[in-house]
Amino acid sequence: MTDFIYMYGMIISTEAFLLKGDFPSADGYGEIKEKYHLIGGETGTASAVLASLGCPLRLGGTYVGNGNRSIIRNYFSDKNVDLSELKDKDFDGITDWVIIDGKTRTAFGEWQKHYGGKEPFYEKPSEDSIKNSACCGIDPYFYPDLSSELCLKWKKPYVTIDCPYDSQINRYCAVNAVSHQYLKQTYPDADLETLLKLYTDHTDGLVIFTRGEKELVYGRKGRPPKYFKPYSLDIVSTLGAGDSFKAGVIYALYKNMDDEDTVKFASAAAGIACTKFPIAKNPPTLTEIDKLIKGV
Repeated sequence: MTDFIYMYGMIISTEAFLLKGDFPSADGYGEIKEKYHLIGGETGTASAVLASLGCPLRLGGTYVGNGNRSIIRNYFSDKNVDLSELKDKDFDGITDWVIIDGKTRTAFGEWQKHYGGKEPFYEKPSEDSIKNSACCGIDPYFYPDLSSELCLKWKKPYVTIDCPYDSQINRYCAVNAVSHQYLKQTYPDADLETLLKLYTDHTDGLVIFTRGEKELVYGRKGRPPKYFKPYSLDIVSTLGAGDSFKAGVIYALYKNMDDEDTVKFASAAAGIACTKFPIAKNPPTLTEIDKLIKGV
């Protein structure tokens, strides 16, 4: 397998529940319209989208457990995706539970239990996979410094997501797509343009701040910020919107798109994804993205 994209990070399963109406208040009741147990996680969902776009992939990161082994391995079995690096372990596996009402998605998980364990629940990034890849998608959750050092060593451009502006993984990235949820939680008192300057001053890469349905802002070191209004679509579910945006950015890097086309493509991928539920069963296609960008 050559010319593949190396995807390293969170590969889990997600039990997703789409409600018929709004999310209920405390002690209330919500009617479940649809439910699925499918591939999930930032890297897992992004990989599902990239596979739909025809990209060859190699996956690494989270251990595959007893409760999600068949879900993860069966999902990619008919796709151009190399799972040889994923390690099977005798444990439950990582699953999260997400409730969606169209406007919001509320997640539940056991991350404190897994991160607080004596042993990691994930492998280190593979130097061989990075060395032989065309480019990489790197989550910042596991060994971010090692990942960025290996990409730098082998001159492999990579996309990352939510991480601090002064982190090493931001410094060496080709693109960093940072969500408004992460910025609000990490830098609650900073305005967007000030934050963008902090991020871009610390990297030679492209930095993009996603903001849901609001204008996203993006830019590079020493340049004024630019804005882009996301496409207006009928939203079914926002679950996986950020992961689909990440996939769009990685695809754009893989295809050597410029900054403007990268933002348009990633926004279209995320927009199409939000019109469907669940994304893993109905991932965006190149035809759909192309039509949306062209206004068809």
